[in-house]
Amino acid sequence: MTTSAEKPAASAEEVEAAWNDNKLAQVLYHDWEASTYDEKWSISYDERCVDYARDRFTAVAGTGGWPYGKTLEIGAGTGFFTLNLKLAGVLDEAHVTDLSPGMVEAAKKNAKTLGFAIEGRVADAEKLPYDDNTFDLVIGHAVIHHIPDVELAFREMLRVLKPGGRFVICGEPTRYGDFVARRLSRFTWWATTNVTKLPALAHWRRPQEELDESSRAAALEAVVDLHTFDPDTLARTAERAGAVEVKTVTEELLAAWVGWPIRTFEAAVPEQKLGFGWRMFAYKSWLQLSKVDKVLSSVVPDELYYNVSITGVANKQ
Repeated sequence: MTTSAEKPAASAEEVEAAWNDNKLAQVLYHDWEASTYDEKWSISYDERCVDYARDRFTAVAGTGGWPYGKTLEIGAGTGFFTLNLKLAGVLDEAHVTDLSPGMVEAAKKNAKTLGFAIEGRVADAEKLPYDDNTFDLVIGHAVIHHIPDVELAFREMLRVLKPGGRFVICGEPTRYGDFVARRLSRFTWWATTNVTKLPALAHWRRPQEELDESSRAAALEAVVDLHTFDPDTLARTAERAGAVEVKTVTEELLAAWVGWPIRTFEAAVPEQKLGFGWRMFAYKSWLQLSKVDKVLSSVVPDELYYNVSITGVANKQ
């Protein structure tokens, strides 16, 4: 796998070209992200992330059918969802796909580090390279908002599922939640990068070259993030594709309002300034606010939450 030094952020010329070619944008952005993605999003393969992945899965799909025999993840990235669900005992034989070759290699490397092997292919979620009725479970995490034709992607998931097989897609942005999160992130980036220009805080400022790279990455992010979702509309999209027993769940309100500024702050300051104590503070803050969010869910409309997850079943006929 290439390192970040070998794989710099996309150039201004590449970003310009990507505006007119979304699949190119997806590959450029995610290939560049592959070597630093786990670090950027504080991804790990331990109790913290195992619990997170399992809880997101069970919130929408329950615990029935574990372990699923043969599973496929679309847009798997570095393997976060598949690998942590495997560690949690949710699934057994794991296959992953991603449009980015760099991400597929990163996922396979992470699996090897954990002591097991997974099958990985470079593949488009709108045209999966698998036979009909192949998998017991298809999963994804923060992926379908990158896919141009979401209904077609659902049709492909249902095609490769065995009759009665289940898909579970978690962590997709809602319209309102994404609107708030992006504005909080932009303000945090502006505030942090400007405050750290002060001489007394200069040691908290990233080198300008790194900030420029992050800005180019943010430009590409605007290209690759194609959709936000209304939960009811998303459910109807899956049903049009042929899914039955469709269910959606929303999560993260206050947790997102705090979490996105924290992530943006982490991206704007030198990594060595933030140690284990900071990571635990951020994680525990998210946990506590998530508990509050669950209490509020009885009175707050689901479309105001940041994340929507969806599950459905392939028709048994």
